[in-house]
Amino acid sequence: MNRTRWTISFAALLALVFLVGCGSAEKKDSDKLSIVTTVGMIADAAAIIGGEHVEVTGLMGPGVDPHLYKASEGDVARMAGADIILYGGLHLEGKMGEVFERMQTRIPTVAVGESIPVERRLRVAGKKGNVQYDPHIWFDVSLWMLVTDRIAETLAEQDSANAAYYQANAAAYRDSLQVLHDWVLERTALVPEDKRVLITAHDAFTYFSRAYGFEVRGLQGISTATEAGTGDVIKFADFIAKQQIPAIFVESSVPPRTIEAVQAAVRSRGFDVQIGGELFSDAMGNTGTPEGHYLGMVRHNVNTIVDALTGKASVELATEDSDITHE
Repeated sequence: MNRTRWTISFAALLALVFLVGCGSAEKKDSDKLSIVTTVGMIADAAAIIGGEHVEVTGLMGPGVDPHLYKASEGDVARMAGADIILYGGLHLEGKMGEVFERMQTRIPTVAVGESIPVERRLRVAGKKGNVQYDPHIWFDVSLWMLVTDRIAETLAEQDSANAAYYQANAAAYRDSLQVLHDWVLERTALVPEDKRVLITAHDAFTYFSRAYGFEVRGLQGISTATEAGTGDVIKFADFIAKQQIPAIFVESSVPPRTIEAVQAAVRSRGFDVQIGGELFSDAMGNTGTPEGHYLGMVRHNVNTIVDALTGKASVELATEDSDITHE
């Protein structure tokens, strides 16, 4: 779709916002809070914290890239019929910003990622020198705890009768997140310091790098809207061959072609780098799988990284989340 057609389509979506705002949207016949979220990590947390008192709809499923996602008419209608909209913010959902701005005039619309204190955010260069922040906060589990607190606060504000229930669920989930954070520290410590280099399709793991002591390099920038070029592939291939990095990684929401190009370029330099596996970056795994929930997604990523960089099989440490119910 060219820019003119996208502008017309987007204007139509915004017009739909106002139409449903005038009463054409149908609310579900339920006492439960209707929550619409963007990425699956937010949907997962909202479902756990809200429990039996919420119905959660996630707009972006497995394999979906939020940086490039464009809201459909159905998405706009679902948001307009919701009691609460939860999204990441920090420019994660780059093409949906104006929709959220219009929605928040009539529906509680919360950018949960912006609950992270500014001093704990990672700054990145924005357009025309504007300050922007890396939105991939979920890869530091200690930061994700703060997001779950914000979700619980939002639910309690909109449904004060069940505020204690939401806070209790959030506290239990936070305990599981603390166990997970401790496990990640223990698991990643198995990787020798000179092997702690994580090379991925795009620059989504910088919070992981800061929290758990890795050097992280992404072929594309913070947003996948910026494509890698031949020069990027050559630069990465030279670095990998020189440093003898044992593995590089593809991502579930990013086409693997650029990582495969890097692998081929490294081999042409006489070094055989392996593709260490698939990481979940901007989207979780399929529904019904362990990776379809945040806790399992993080465990999968960490085990994949550690196994590939050490050449050893996974050794599962205690990360039980049996007290957490996934609806």
